[in-house]
Amino acid sequence: ISIEKPTSFIEDEKRLSPIEVRIRLEKVTDDDCELLGFNPQAARPEWMILTLFPIPPVTMRPSITLESGERSEDDLTHKLGDIVRINQRLYENINAGAPEIIVEDLWDLLQYHITTFFDNNIAQLPPARHRSGQPLKTLTDRIKSKEGRLRHNLAGKRTNFSARTVISPDPSIALDEVGVPESIAMKLTIPERVTSWNIDYLKKFVESGPSKLFGANYIVRPDGKKKKITEETKEQLLEEIQPGYIVERHLMDGDTAIFNRQPSLHRMSMMCHKVKILPYQTFRVNPAVCHPYNADFDGDEMNLHIPQTEEARAEAEILMEVRTQMISPRYGLSVIGCVQDAISGTYLLTKDIRLPREKAINLLFAAGVDDISRLPKKAELSGKEIFSQVLPADFSFEGTSRLCKHHEKCMKEKCENEGYVLIENGNLVCGVMDKNNLGEESGLLLRELNKRYGDKALKILERIFKLGVATLPFRGFSSVISDMDLAEPVKEEIRKLLDKADADVNTLVETYRRGELEALPGRTV
Repeated sequence: ISIEKPTSFIEDEKRLSPIEVRIRLEKVTDDDCELLGFNPQAARPEWMILTLFPIPPVTMRPSITLESGERSEDDLTHKLGDIVRINQRLYENINAGAPEIIVEDLWDLLQYHITTFFDNNIAQLPPARHRSGQPLKTLTDRIKSKEGRLRHNLAGKRTNFSARTVISPDPSIALDEVGVPESIAMKLTIPERVTSWNIDYLKKFVESGPSKLFGANYIVRPDGKKKKITEETKEQLLEEIQPGYIVERHLMDGDTAIFNRQPSLHRMSMMCHKVKILPYQTFRVNPAVCHPYNADFDGDEMNLHIPQTEEARAEAEILMEVRTQMISPRYGLSVIGCVQDAISGTYLLTKDIRLPREKAINLLFAAGVDDISRLPKKAELSGKEIFSQVLPADFSFEGTSRLCKHHEKCMKEKCENEGYVLIENGNLVCGVMDKNNLGEESGLLLRELNKRYGDKALKILERIFKLGVATLPFRGFSSVISDMDLAEPVKEEIRKLLDKADADVNTLVETYRRGELEALPGRTV
């Protein structure tokens, strides 16, 4: 049986009618249904052939009255009118014993109207149109695409206390921080209830007013009445404020925010970050956390939501914080990891660098390491000894880097390529750090750190990331034109593929000219 899309089934050059198809599907037993993955009580295969047609309610297809006073019907109502009219004609012709060819034509016409009611954009069918020539907007058009029911109405919510702007990279902020522009921090507020313990603290926000950073925009009285803070009302409100009032203050460093990039495809598309107030007009994001959002910096915009209650903040911090989302539930590897400069920097640092002690200490401070008691007391230190300072003292790990050649017998510590990675009690003994161990979706070292240290693993990753970024400025990383150029064998392979494609096209053209080109099912020549 072959199918001529969208609705014709051919067997031995004979077209099967919907009745014949349904009779065959009715013969499928309940046991066979279960083998096919159907629940026979809830979904039998013959139900795919419609015998009754569900009519959507008028609320789904309302008519409108034009300025001229005429009524204009919805596209679905137009289509339903076509279906009812053709169905009635088919019924009358069958009862009157009309010739088979007329019945078949009407049957096909009914099938066309039913098909375009569900989807008016099928490639093999001409779309149903208004008298003006405009295609009708039928069921599928209302559901799919960005403006459809799912994405626009159901998944697209409008919320208060939210902000949206372009994102830009900032490797200097913490992995779980988000840089928020001052202008946004002064618009979005957090309600804080006044008590006898914090009344003086909250009065400082009211004193600053709405036009200075770290001020407040409103106070809310216990009876729910909201008062806007202005330069004129500020003094009076400072006297009025007492325990039980609520002050809606500006955002500050350390406040809880939910960060999101659309489309929200998985759990890590919305995560909880800590606010860091910064100048200029973009959200700042650490590049290490781009991957779970599938974000890049070519003009992407992201959304920020500020939870308004203690319960919402507690829920966000416990369930959604970046440190709790390191490991992907899909493949069990770290979804957050080192990227670009951080990987290049840690690779170069652990491969062949030796630094004076003073420079090594500067590097570690740049990475956020303030305890250097484990650093060997030497005038000159290797990159491996410097890298070891960002690892916990009780951490051990065994793995491979991308340099590993996967020989039949592993040489372990004697590996010439530094493909074998060994960490003993927080010291990198051999091997280099690269994407295999530190990258997103591949970092086995990160997975082990998360397994051993849980939420603390994010802070360790942050230090590794900053260490890699701090290494590059003085070590440098250059390339030459030949690094970008294709090798001659690759160019030859490309030429062969293009020649083969030319030959295949010429063969098809010649076959067509001789009248020997066969039509594909559902296509014309």
